[in-house]
Amino acid sequence: MPFPSSPRARSGPRRRSVLAVAPAALVLTGCTGEDSGGPAGDGSSAADRARARAARDSEGLLERYDAVIAARPGLAGRLRPLREEVVRHARAFGGGRKASPSASPSASSSETSSASPSPSATVPGNDKDALAGLAAAERELADRRAKALGGVPGELARLLASVAAAGAAHVYLLTEGDA
Repeated sequence: MPFPSSPRARSGPRRRSVLAVAPAALVLTGCTGEDSGGPAGDGSSAADRARARAARDSEGLLERYDAVIAARPGLAGRLRPLREEVVRHARAFGGGRKASPSASPSASSSETSSASPSPSATVPGNDKDALAGLAAAERELADRRAKALGGVPGELARLLASVAAAGAAHVYLLTEGDA
C-alpha cells in the first residue's frame, strides 16, 4: 500500500534550492563589496571631515560662550561649567587649539572679533537674551549633529550622539534656569 501524499502543499523554494543558490548569492555580494572598497576609503576621509567639522563647530560654540561671559560677567558662574564641557567636546573631536579651559574669556572674545566678524561675537544686552542666544546655538548644533549620525562610522556616530545629547542638556540648563 502506498503512502498518501501530504495534504499540505509546499510553497516557496525548497531547502535544497536555497542551499544551491546561497553560494552564488555570496559570491555576488562579495563582488559588490570589493567594488565598494574605494568608497570605504572615501568614507574614512568623510569621517575625518565630519570629525574636523564637529571640532570647528565646538570651537565656534566655545567662542560664543566666551563672548557672552566677557559681555555679561554676572553669568560667568552659571556658564563656566557648560563652557568647560564644550572645551571637552572640541578636544574629543580632535580640536582644542583654541579651546583651553584656562583661556581668559576676554582674550578669546577679542581673538574672535579680530579673526572674523561672526554672529557669535554679538551678545544681546540683557542676561535673558544672552542665555537664549546660547541655547539657540546649542540647539541648532545638537540638531545638526543628530542629523549627521547616519553618515559617519560607528565610533564617531556614538561620539556625535553623546555630544548632541549633552548639547540638548545644555539647552535645558540655559532655558530652564530662569523658570
